[in-house]
Amino acid sequence: MLATQVRQKEGRFYFIAYKARDLLDRVRFTSRYYYEGERIEAEAGREDEVARFIAGIERSDKAFQRHLNRQKVRQIVNFYETAVSQPLIPGTILLFTDEELRFEPVGSFAAAGNLSEPRTKYLVIDGQHRLAALYFFQQKHPEQIDQIEVPCVLFDGKSGDFATEMFVIINSTHTKINKSHLVDLYEKVSWETPEKKFAARIVNHLYEEADSPLRYRINRLGGRSRKEKWILQSELFNELHKVVQARHEFFQKRLHHKPDRAYELMRDYLKAVRDVMEAVWGENEKYMFTRDVTLKALIRILGDLLQDDELMESWHRERSVRAFRQRLQPWAEVTKEFRSEGFYERFPAKGQVERVRRIHVRLLEVLGR
Repeated sequence: MLATQVRQKEGRFYFIAYKARDLLDRVRFTSRYYYEGERIEAEAGREDEVARFIAGIERSDKAFQRHLNRQKVRQIVNFYETAVSQPLIPGTILLFTDEELRFEPVGSFAAAGNLSEPRTKYLVIDGQHRLAALYFFQQKHPEQIDQIEVPCVLFDGKSGDFATEMFVIINSTHTKINKSHLVDLYEKVSWETPEKKFAARIVNHLYEEADSPLRYRINRLGGRSRKEKWILQSELFNELHKVVQARHEFFQKRLHHKPDRAYELMRDYLKAVRDVMEAVWGENEKYMFTRDVTLKALIRILGDLLQDDELMESWHRERSVRAFRQRLQPWAEVTKEFRSEGFYERFPAKGQVERVRRIHVRLLEVLGR
């Protein structure tokens, strides 16, 4: 299929004009949709975590109760039937596949080319109601469906977390979701793993508690504070979730899987980092220490330090910042490495993932690990 490739920073996605009939054959609906006695069955299987997440939010939110669902679909179908000169679907449908698709540029046009299609059906990140209405429109007016092309944006080769985050960002300003925070949503749905709920609770504490070094510094898609935000909540959540998964035994045996105690550990660690790196901590444009790449590296280092039995015993006895402060003191000698000027040369990378890894490795190296 013909597509236009778009690049934005480290991201890449595609614009596609799909024939309506072809698109309806290639998407799956994660919620049931009703229209005048007809319905579309949900296709979210147990093996698809992202589809189950989106379907669960849509089923549980009041805006997706059956009568509103039916009314909304009926209104869209009616518009499709009456619109003549106006575009039926002027806004793009957002599609997702975790498969890496093959893109072959055509001639001298580097951004335009042929894009392969996935082996499985697309997940719809945004636009399920419009496509559901299009499905019912096709049933009523099959002779008109071939006159319709649907503008789509396609994301491929990404993780499930990416699709979930996109769904939340797209829907956070609409009535589809009552709360705009990804972490709140993870706590809301009943089937999410204990590890995800556990990490979500820690992120909430880090944002809300008065003694948190990250209080109101986490971007929750429209927080109440006007203070500068340092890191997206979804990015912080992802890093914490990885630590919780990797160090499951520690959190279970040492902290009895209690989010409050895990928060105390995280708080004391970050306070120690703040004390040691006081010269570069905070709203200082001359330094890059409280930026997302460094904060993510710091979370990974905490995961490494949890394996230090002596350090953990010391913190467990005292429940204070002191144990971490002593262990992290060598970092005070490398504050200059986090100057904004020349930062990207000191930590060269092709993208954020590699840069986080380089910062992680460098800070561990200073600690002698």
